[in-house]
Amino acid sequence: MNIGIIGAGHIGGTLTRRFSALGHHVTVVNSRGPETLAGLVRETGATAATVTQAAHAGEVVVVTIPLGKVPDLPKDLLAGVPDSVPIIDTCNYYPQRDGRIDDILNGMPESAWVSKYLGRPVVKAFNNIYARHLMENGLPPGEANRIALPVAGDNPRHKQIVMQLIDELGFDPVDAGPLSESWRQQPGTPVYATDHDAEGVRRALQEASPERRPEFRAA
Repeated sequence: MNIGIIGAGHIGGTLTRRFSALGHHVTVVNSRGPETLAGLVRETGATAATVTQAAHAGEVVVVTIPLGKVPDLPKDLLAGVPDSVPIIDTCNYYPQRDGRIDDILNGMPESAWVSKYLGRPVVKAFNNIYARHLMENGLPPGEANRIALPVAGDNPRHKQIVMQLIDELGFDPVDAGPLSESWRQQPGTPVYATDHDAEGVRRALQEASPERRPEFRAA
């Protein structure tokens, strides 16, 4: 599968390594230019590209940048990208880094905000796991203590593709409902930055509260 990854930070770099090792072809971009990705390209065989090239290179596109930088992406970034291509959003809102975003502070789920800016439906995934755990802790299907990851989105086919990739990476995908419910996996919720199994993820999603903790609100 051809996968475009916009962002080469902790999660983006990890997904580049993991997907490449599984035989997928990854086109990856960062904010500093393709030449700065030479080491990652040598390590993985991925292709370094511009942001537009990465967005148009894949059968899946992953957006994994600081949430506050999403409005800086080209407004027509996904123009011409087929509707069949799932757009995965891994972004999390940290007000100390991203600044005040009133829509989110007033209750809009983070991924709904990302979807609004991109002008496309997104699938929320890979946002609640540490990059090191994503790199090292995958297990074969059926293994005890296999970590599960929540997946929220409105397009069943897109979700299924993303869930298949999660399983391929060594984790149990858990359907977390529509994008409107993706707040249940945002920072500060019981499922965030935890390594639950599938049943634990389902329980944590149900226990989530829409009220943000003080550290995840902008002053």
